[in-house]
Amino acid sequence: MDACLSSEQQPRPLDEAPSPPDDEALHTDGTSRPPGDFNEIEASLRSLQKFVPTNYASYTQEYYQFVGKKIVIQESIESYGAVVWPGAMVLCQYLEEHTEELNLRGAKILEIGAGPGLVSIVASILGAQVTATDLPDVLGNLQYNLLKNTLNCTTYLPEVKELVWGEGLEQSFPKSMLSYDYVLASDVVYHHYFLDKLLATMAYLCQPGTVLLWANKFRFSTDYEFLDKFKQVFDTTLLAESQESSIKLFKGIRKWD
Repeated sequence: MDACLSSEQQPRPLDEAPSPPDDEALHTDGTSRPPGDFNEIEASLRSLQKFVPTNYASYTQEYYQFVGKKIVIQESIESYGAVVWPGAMVLCQYLEEHTEELNLRGAKILEIGAGPGLVSIVASILGAQVTATDLPDVLGNLQYNLLKNTLNCTTYLPEVKELVWGEGLEQSFPKSMLSYDYVLASDVVYHHYFLDKLLATMAYLCQPGTVLLWANKFRFSTDYEFLDKFKQVFDTTLLAESQESSIKLFKGIRKWD
């Protein structure tokens, strides 16, 4: 059964789950299936959903196209963590265009600041084992989007975990258990007061062999100050840059003394 989203299956809070059409529900390829299959998908989503989406009034459905699939993301302008920012688009495009080079199939990936989940969804569709992380109030919507777009149509179902930058890292992510091939981050650097904790978290999660891919729209002088500190901790390569949009994509390999 293909549970990937179609344009007729738009996400919404689980307490407002859509009712299936009277006669049929649509596959993503436009063919029909019995309405019971749709109910089965919704039941699976409910059983797997560990976090409840925050009850924002302004949820909308936004559509993205990556890896030949339509991805539907539930977003809200009421939270920075419930919106897809431009760096995520650049990072998704890079993952799609360099899948074989990056050897993403089966790779273990952690995303920092996953927000509504677009990057983690794309990485999952490309065959990676993904752990998507963010602050507690974001996790409900994040997991909802992940499940809606990956359930029964990816090799590995993404995991969702709470991650507060710089806090409880050893308890939540013991060093003895860290084995990520990639750490992903997009637009996590902006005008906030946790940049030092963010950098410490990036460094903590990267073990020998881990590649960090960080895409960001550079808006403020503090963004460039963070980049200077980032380069002190990571051997840094600029992979892509858009002068027009001020988005840069970096590869970082943690320096080890």
